[in-house]
Amino acid sequence: MSTDASETPAFRYTAELAGGIERRWQREWEERGTFHAPNPVGPLRGEVPADKLFVQDMFPYPSGAGLHVGHPLGFIGTDVFARYHRMTGRNVLHTMGFDAFGLPAEQYAVQTGQHPRATTEANIQTYLRQIRRVGLGHDERRRISTIDPGYYKWTQWIFLQIFNSWFDDEAKKARPIAELEARFADGTRPTPDGRPWAELTGAQREQVLGGYRLAYLSEAPVNWCPGLGTVLANEEVTADGRSERGNFPVFRRSLRQWMMRITAYSDRLIDDLDRLDWPEKVKSMQRNWIGRSHGARVRFAVGGHDIEVFTTRPDTLFGATYVVLAPEHPLVDEIAAADRVGAIAEYRRAVARKSDLDRQENKEKTGVFTGAHAVNPVTGAEIPVYVADYVLMGYGTGAIMAVPGQDQRDWDFATAFDLPIIRTVRPPDGFEGEAYTGTGPAVNSGFLDGLDVAEAKKTIIAWLEEHDRGEGTVQFKLRDWLFSRQRYWGEPFPIVYDEAGTPIAVPESMLPIELPDVDDYSPRTFEPDDANSEPSPPLSRAGEWVEVELDLGDGPKKYRRETNTMPNWAGSCWYQLRYVDPTETERFVNAENERYWLGPRAEHGANDPGGVDLYIGGVEHAVLHLLYSRFWQKVLFDLGHVSGDEPYRRLFNQGYIEAYAYRDERGTPVPAEQVEERDGKYFFEGAEVKREYGKMGKSLKNVVTPDDMCDRYGVDTFRLYEMSMGPMDVSRPWATKDVVGAQRFLQRLWRNLVDEETGALRVTDEEPAEDALRLLHKTIAGVHDDYANLRYNTAGAKLIELNNFVTKHFPGGAPRALAEPMVLLLAPLCPHVAEELWAKLGHAESLAHGPFPRAEEKFLVEDTVEYPIQVNGKVKARVVVAASASPDEVKAAALGDPKVAELLTGEPRKVIVVPGRLVNVVL
Repeated sequence: MSTDASETPAFRYTAELAGGIERRWQREWEERGTFHAPNPVGPLRGEVPADKLFVQDMFPYPSGAGLHVGHPLGFIGTDVFARYHRMTGRNVLHTMGFDAFGLPAEQYAVQTGQHPRATTEANIQTYLRQIRRVGLGHDERRRISTIDPGYYKWTQWIFLQIFNSWFDDEAKKARPIAELEARFADGTRPTPDGRPWAELTGAQREQVLGGYRLAYLSEAPVNWCPGLGTVLANEEVTADGRSERGNFPVFRRSLRQWMMRITAYSDRLIDDLDRLDWPEKVKSMQRNWIGRSHGARVRFAVGGHDIEVFTTRPDTLFGATYVVLAPEHPLVDEIAAADRVGAIAEYRRAVARKSDLDRQENKEKTGVFTGAHAVNPVTGAEIPVYVADYVLMGYGTGAIMAVPGQDQRDWDFATAFDLPIIRTVRPPDGFEGEAYTGTGPAVNSGFLDGLDVAEAKKTIIAWLEEHDRGEGTVQFKLRDWLFSRQRYWGEPFPIVYDEAGTPIAVPESMLPIELPDVDDYSPRTFEPDDANSEPSPPLSRAGEWVEVELDLGDGPKKYRRETNTMPNWAGSCWYQLRYVDPTETERFVNAENERYWLGPRAEHGANDPGGVDLYIGGVEHAVLHLLYSRFWQKVLFDLGHVSGDEPYRRLFNQGYIEAYAYRDERGTPVPAEQVEERDGKYFFEGAEVKREYGKMGKSLKNVVTPDDMCDRYGVDTFRLYEMSMGPMDVSRPWATKDVVGAQRFLQRLWRNLVDEETGALRVTDEEPAEDALRLLHKTIAGVHDDYANLRYNTAGAKLIELNNFVTKHFPGGAPRALAEPMVLLLAPLCPHVAEELWAKLGHAESLAHGPFPRAEEKFLVEDTVEYPIQVNGKVKARVVVAASASPDEVKAAALGDPKVAELLTGEPRKVIVVPGRLVNVVL
């Protein structure tokens, strides 16, 4: 793309000229504090207008690999939105920090011995260099990193707020645990087993309170990987029950872990989605994940015990021909016949190797008969009890009543084990399937026969409650949040244990609890098949840190610290609150600043939940991150620490940049940038290769870096191309060869204002004619609307159209009346070149704070209207009339058109005029 320097005019807008402009204006912005957003109070205090905007990108992880061109897509989109609104006079908070704890840095530390902090901080500097280069208008004073003790001090503080809270079912909100303790103490609330509070020991009291705390210790089923020495998230386990990293066996087993009682908020987390301006797809994903179901709990008696099941179809109870327990269900050991114990143990060992996903999706039904029989409460029939892997302990009660006539999985199991099948809903005539899952009248169901499903549900629930064999209830798929990790590189828990093993909160005055240095960052690993091994996290080897003497108010005593760390979700649950007040040391956020930036706003209506005004990120975080953040926000709201009960008022999911990749005859990826296209075929080093479409990444050798693009074309060209490729919410293919189109537009615009030979301004005082002013103000109105609605590709197209008009009609240079608004309109997309041109136009102040052009209404009113003329439904001609023309005048003009007149053999049967749109002539 480059030409010989002697042939290039000295002031042509080349990548070299652009680079100088971009570096200079980035220094100017930094020195002037151009993007500093003032707070109402505190160290960042300044004059604050009522009209504010808080925009936020999803927390990036600072990878050592650096950025490819797909990463900045959302960041630039957020920046364009922020710059536009800043130019309209709003106080805009836009910054970026780093979600810097996590496994990659720890894995690198295990391999090299380098401290994860050193690796992470080096990665942050690389990341900062790259994002600063693309001209993001961040308030640098507000940058945060989750690994800074000054940040995770408050993450630990929030954990203590949750630990010291319980969910009041009557008030439907979190309240301090001290209130619950006071109720137990004064007898206004009985303890679970009825014993007086005063008679309980300290450990017994803590055990009672632990059953209510929102953060609590529990024996939880987890994915234990002995070969890695750590518990894995479901997403880190392959479908065949092995670790993604290392391909080691993974076992399901119960371990004592920290949990968050997010399930207490299930109803609020679902219901409050209606108050959020989020994509419906994301709302649906959250509703499905929480999984609210209305049904009944039913109790099946067996051997002096009750097996409790939850079902959404209690109307099918007459068709329950067997019961299934999850292999982990505690009743298995209680009811199993002596001669079945060995088979059950062997089955459990086999199931422990499978992931939950594999167990749910496995078509082959396996199981073991326990030797026990349960009593169907409505028929009195004794039905067998099985253990089977298609039932999960983590959903419902870990037990199901199997109705094979109405459930395909139960049908498959019943068929495999030769169990009875009874239909309880009449299928439609001609139904030839196996299990029938539709609606219809009840059959083979005693007193329910003939009732439709809804009425049968009501009737059977009433019967169950009357006979004390069950009750109507609501069930959720959502499980409590597993909050422990057997890793080093994470936030330490602000918890110590006394000699009895009771967890005790560390006083706030002792925060932060900082990570100690250790010699070995890897957890203790075991033989891959050693399912009974016990986790030994890296922190457990920091003896002087773990065993500690503290005075917690009753004299110095010895305690043991928690050696697990928090998951990396913790720091990202609340970072928007710290952006508001990153330098505050006395609290996690000042209440007045929080209200200003994040509180509910009257202009959004009485039901406004508050939160960030625009949150942009990938749809891959639609469930977990957003759900966890909403939970933390609601707890903080209930306790009075924040003014709004939702963290993100509006959410926008950007699409992705994908890229073509190429493979040689062996199937090996080859460098995409070295592939040549000839006659519709693709060649690498002379040999033909196959093209495929995939995610940009190192493995496919199709990475394009923003650094390379900025070097070759300039930052503003890169920004404009990324924003012009298509709608922000749609994924699109990267094509480096097309970037030059964005550069040529900027070169033409530059040439309309600047002499390429001398660098002098080519702007005239000529007064534009009315057609030019009409196009200008139409463009202003359109671009204004496009920026406000994140339609950057169409905003760019409108600017190209306007610039082409100027190029064609004003060869001697652009009139100032067109040049200045055109530069201002361009600024959010291409801020560096816009600032440079604005300065050349004689303005001493940066355009970052406006003014943004306003369209004049008089130029938006059309003088004429073009009507298409349909004759018998087909367009045959077009006629232009005055915008004020009456329907009769439009009709006369249409019938007088020569092409229409040729078709007429007399008076038409009917002429229909749709004002402003069309004329339909019926012959």
